Amino acid sequence: MATNSFGHNFRITTWGESHGKAIGVVIDGCPSNLPISREEIQAELDLRRPGFSPYTSPRKEGDQVEIYSGLFNGKTTGAPISLIIPNKDAQSEPYEKIKDLMRPGHANATWEKKYGNFDYRGGGRASARETAARVAAGAVAKKLLKTHGITLSAHLVELGGIVATQTTQPRDKSQIFCLDAIAEKEMLTLLDRLKEEGDSTGGIIELSTSPIPFPLGGPIYRKLEADLASAMLSIPACKGFEIGHGFKSSAMRGSEHNQYSGGILGGIANGETITIRAAFKPTSSIRIPQKTITREGKSATLTLPKNMRHDPCVAIRGAIVVEAMVAIVLADQVCSN
Repeated sequence: MATNSFGHNFRITTWGESHGKAIGVVIDGCPSNLPISREEIQAELDLRRPGFSPYTSPRKEGDQVEIYSGLFNGKTTGAPISLIIPNKDAQSEPYEKIKDLMRPGHANATWEKKYGNFDYRGGGRASARETAARVAAGAVAKKLLKTHGITLSAHLVELGGIVATQTTQPRDKSQIFCLDAIAEKEMLTLLDRLKEEGDSTGGIIELSTSPIPFPLGGPIYRKLEADLASAMLSIPACKGFEIGHGFKSSAMRGSEHNQYSGGILGGIANGETITIRAAFKPTSSIRIPQKTITREGKSATLTLPKNMRHDPCVAIRGAIVVEAMVAIVLADQVCSN
């Protein structure tokens, strides 16, 4: 499985499983003498960790990051940076009851077919738990970008078809969604109903950067929007990506669309703000019984044990992951420029 790395000059390799001892990331290619602290990385992880609201997974993970290498006297050395996040609250027992059933919407069947095995404990390597390692690496990438005058911010703009007209990045854990009070009330009502019904829903994350101060990206196969698309679609549950006007541009006229390209022309940043959107599917793990098959191919019904823990909408915690992956793409392009 030689597919655990992302990037070229600023490159990350994540490792670990959802119910293993720990997860982590190795960052290679980060320039030396970049000031970075454990506290800065931890602040990003705190925005992603589960259990901070009734609308996220109740799994209690502190996600306390440990820096094993790559820093000396508070600055990067240029050597690989190794970050480790222990798993403290993995509960594998409920998965034993359904280990021989292919969970709809999950990677069980495809991984079993390709590798001859699948870690059924929370999805193993295919679990969204892996994104914590990306967020840790994203903190380093963001710090590097800040030295070049580049900032970015992502927020939830739609949940279950409910659109927010005023939005903000939920930096305060008590502020889960958006400044649009009406939309937020509707979202919370929907989530309460879904939790009661045992169902889930999807959402859309929007991210905007500050104006990019120099031309990142390049033809033909390192186009900036292509790298961004690859980054977004590598996130578990992300099923759609658009930049600028996206799919709406197919119905626009050239006289309209030429006035805003989404911040990229010919695969290269043109100095404007870059805006992207990432669509997340509904959480695959739901309490409603679903038709499936066994590992032997026999028809069966999957009913999840009552004590299993899942988000009713993964997009709620998706904004910080989207930020991390965009930051890693831009940091890679800065180091390649």
